[in-house]
Amino acid sequence: MRLTTKGRYAVTAMLDLALHSECGPVSLADISERQGISLSYLEQLFAKLRREALVTSVRGPGGGYSLAASAREVSVVQVVDAVSESLDATRCQGKGDCQGGEICITHHLWQDLSGQIHQFLGGITLADLVARRDIQSVCERQDQRHGAEQRAGQIVCSDRH
Repeated sequence: MRLTTKGRYAVTAMLDLALHSECGPVSLADISERQGISLSYLEQLFAKLRREALVTSVRGPGGGYSLAASAREVSVVQVVDAVSESLDATRCQGKGDCQGGEICITHHLWQDLSGQIHQFLGGITLADLVARRDIQSVCERQDQRHGAEQRAGQIVCSDRH
């Protein structure tokens, strides 16, 4: 089982959004700069997240994205599922045709693992991650670096925690 870049980046971007949500809508350009994810890739991910009603968008100056629900209501697995990321540990993507069209000897083991991973990520919310001190420390470092790169006259919200 491997969580691909799509799932990792979606969770990273949503966590960044949750960490900065008190500042109002967050631009994808800011997320891109802080997290080192290309803007075009974020646009693709956020189109899917918007379709799944996990984020809302605000147009115009000062626009960007906001969480559509409280960070306490958004689980990591919802984010991963929204971008069509598979958490399937089976070789056959759960179809049961892993060995010449039939179920292999370890199919149920890997299927059970997939269920455990899904359940584990379903029990973690964005709010759980935001509350972690180690994550807050990384966010503070990123914000300091990002703030130093801001053009004069722009406001950087730091009243997050």
